[in-house]
Amino acid sequence: MGGLFAILWLSGSMTEFSLVGTVFFGTVLYAVLIFAVSSVVEGGRKAKDRLVTALVTTAFVIALLPLVSLLSTVVASGLARFDPTFFSYSMRNVVGEGGGALHAIVGTLEVTGMATLMSVPIGLFTAIYLVEYGRGHLARAITFLVDVMTGIPSIVAGLFAFALFALLFRDPGVRFGFGGAVALSVLMIPVVVRSSEEMLKLVPNELREASYALGVPKWLTISKVVLPTSVAGITTGVMLSIARVIGETAPLLIIAGFTQSMNYDLFSERMMTLPVFVYTQYQNPGSDVGAYLDRAWAGALTLILIVMALNLIARLVAKLFAPKLSR
Repeated sequence: MGGLFAILWLSGSMTEFSLVGTVFFGTVLYAVLIFAVSSVVEGGRKAKDRLVTALVTTAFVIALLPLVSLLSTVVASGLARFDPTFFSYSMRNVVGEGGGALHAIVGTLEVTGMATLMSVPIGLFTAIYLVEYGRGHLARAITFLVDVMTGIPSIVAGLFAFALFALLFRDPGVRFGFGGAVALSVLMIPVVVRSSEEMLKLVPNELREASYALGVPKWLTISKVVLPTSVAGITTGVMLSIARVIGETAPLLIIAGFTQSMNYDLFSERMMTLPVFVYTQYQNPGSDVGAYLDRAWAGALTLILIVMALNLIARLVAKLFAPKLSR
């Protein structure tokens, strides 16, 4: 299939060589050929076994292709502006080439960090209540509301934060970074609650009962036995919630706004974030369209690398703080 696509590319029938098409059609062709050859050589029973194995492999490759295509496209398009200038300059007074996304990177880290500081304690304590204390109608109502919040569109969270602060400050044009953090926390809390709840449920009851038998109070059992045992899963859930919201554009566009200058203060003035930076660079290009698109792709690549780094940190933290088991 690679040879076929190469011939089509060289003959001018295709504008570029399709790696995704090669892998996809090659995998499908492999499944067909392995079944046909195995039927002739090894018999029907072995051929069916190989066909099912090939179909599972094909399903895995097909599921992986969009991710590979996305990453390859972002990397290929984003490397053009992935330079020191991009990470050390803002867009202040820049109307063509040059400039960078330092203000957007700082804004993303500050807004997401504040949202995490608000969401993790609330979500974790809610999960502890549901697993360790919650009984009856109240627990069922909280579970139902958490499930409903999980499906809330992100723009609704942005409108909620905007309406809240517009009423508090009596300013219909209020825009600041902390409002964006509140909007993201509304989206993060249900993810933290559900993931933490499932991890706490996996802790064996025998560990709790052994602690109670030694006379340890319930709150100390939770803090010294239950949480350390499930810290790896909880950390992974928190990182998933951060990855869920760090790329949100609509709520930040509504309440945090956008600016071309540096702003380190979450509680004052507009604050740029990477998703909004990518959106504005792509949506509102100037006379030099290529420069704006290059910055947009570089911003997308930076956002992906931040999420990747957060996941690597989560794995490291989970490995370091997971309980050490010995036989």
